Amino acid sequence: MFRKKKSEQKTGRGRNRYDVDEYLDEKVSLFNVKRVVGYLFKARNHLRLSLVFSILASVASLVGPLFVQRALDEAVPNKDIRLLLLMATYLAASIIISVALSAIRNILVARAGAGIIHDIRYDLFAHLQKLSFSFYDSRPHGKIFVRVVPYVNSVSDALSNGIINFVIEVLNIFFIIFFMYKVDPHLATVTVLGLPLLALFIWTIKPAQRRAWQAVSNKGANLNAYVQESIDGIKVTQVFDRQDRNLGIMNTLTNERNFEWMRAIYISNTVWFSTETISQLVWSFVYIMGAYWMNPMASFGMLLVMGNYAWRFWQPIINLANIYNTFITAMAYLDRIFDTIAEPVTIKDAPNAAEFPFVRGHVHFKNVSFSYDGVRKVLNNVSFDGHPGESIAIVGPTGAGKTTIVNLLSRFYNIEEGQVLIDGQDIMKVTISSLRSQMGIMLQDSFLFTGTIADNIRYGKLDATDEEIRAAAKLIGADQFIEKLPLGYDTPVTERGGGISQGERQLLAFTRTLISNPRILILDEATSSIDTGTEQLVQQGIQTLMKGRTSFIIAHRLSTIRNCTRIMFIKDGEIVECGNHEQLMAQKGRYYELCLAQYQ
Repeated sequence: MFRKKKSEQKTGRGRNRYDVDEYLDEKVSLFNVKRVVGYLFKARNHLRLSLVFSILASVASLVGPLFVQRALDEAVPNKDIRLLLLMATYLAASIIISVALSAIRNILVARAGAGIIHDIRYDLFAHLQKLSFSFYDSRPHGKIFVRVVPYVNSVSDALSNGIINFVIEVLNIFFIIFFMYKVDPHLATVTVLGLPLLALFIWTIKPAQRRAWQAVSNKGANLNAYVQESIDGIKVTQVFDRQDRNLGIMNTLTNERNFEWMRAIYISNTVWFSTETISQLVWSFVYIMGAYWMNPMASFGMLLVMGNYAWRFWQPIINLANIYNTFITAMAYLDRIFDTIAEPVTIKDAPNAAEFPFVRGHVHFKNVSFSYDGVRKVLNNVSFDGHPGESIAIVGPTGAGKTTIVNLLSRFYNIEEGQVLIDGQDIMKVTISSLRSQMGIMLQDSFLFTGTIADNIRYGKLDATDEEIRAAAKLIGADQFIEKLPLGYDTPVTERGGGISQGERQLLAFTRTLISNPRILILDEATSSIDTGTEQLVQQGIQTLMKGRTSFIIAHRLSTIRNCTRIMFIKDGEIVECGNHEQLMAQKGRYYELCLAQYQ
């Protein structure tokens, strides 16, 4: 049910579905490796210090067996109590120093890791703020969210502790080799003979391991996308009694993720199993050679020390195998994170874009055509003029292109053909910030953020005073329901405005738009969820706000549009009728039919 062709994954068709795996190249990207190095470089001070403390801790730990060997080979046979106590003191000191230095190192690594993860998450979130609507339209939001929080958390240990541990374990191997050859070259050679075999095995299994963890990442993203979609649509689910069906889909997605997880674990565990097996064989050969093949036979102290070093030699290799597994897993997540950061920002300022001066409000669409998918044109050679202070209603059937006009005016999408001019200035050649800062835009989705009612109104003007907030709410009529709340403007608002009716949410969103004091006003179905009684409160506020401002209003209610200075009827991406209410009613065309349908 959920298997999709790889061609569909590559082209992106259906990638906005929870049951389609996202496609990524199976090879390690050198560009992504360079990104990782860049983040590590920012944390170089903490990492450099932690490396120094790690080396010192490692050396302190490795000299301990030498004290044991001298105690067993000299102090014990000679019954030299003084030497024995001295070696015991040195051993205890080496252990204490090693533990203390390791503790300091752990603190430094933790700080470095926190800084690296902060930088990655900040860069990722900052980039998401710049991406266009088309990016969010093309994929489930759950697949985006999973990259910002769970994936970044998953790579935290690999990019901080893992990097340091990798360097330290490699250094430990060289240190141990030095100490082993210092004690006995023959036994040291036996200890290192298993390395080539292990290296060959890891090199062989690496591609399969990377593919396995990428599959886990895919299935986890699919599961997260479905969970978020289901939570967002829980009311619809319960209305249509779809709980059992949704549980079935959830169960299938979970099983697919668990299957890929277990497959990845099996492959990863072969690395650990092979390392453990080779290390135990080598350890055994060290004792066999020392006891039976060496002439003269190795002393008890030498055997004990070489056995300890053999264990210490393969312990870093086992740790490196585990670090390797962690890196392979982390790279699967980093591919997703950096894939998002590399997503091109299509809606951005042109080179040498100018700051928009004070807007008077003359809007000119000049032969504008637009398509969302590059195939079907939503707007086809649209041209019109909107003069300062004029209110223009845009009406027409669903899918005619009404919202597209205001989306292009707001530069939510790039203009493909033609020009949109404001006061004679091409909006593609001015900064987006200076353009939108002079626009008041109220979209169909009256989204409210977590905070208080005052916080949500202040979203339109961050430095708005309490008096300005109350004045805007009173103008719209929102103050009537706000004042009835127990905490008034300090009433908490949950995510998406839970606990507040749809009509009240639209009143708050309208107040938020009002307080920004825009030069150009855009209302996209602004009164669609307001009842007739509430709408009467809003109409006076709308008329007051539109004075002296160029306004574009998308609405179906006659009460909202009949007083506009001009009404444009859009059909199939073209303006087929234009005039005021009386003129269009007299023509008895499509607008006339729309009005009659509402009266009936």
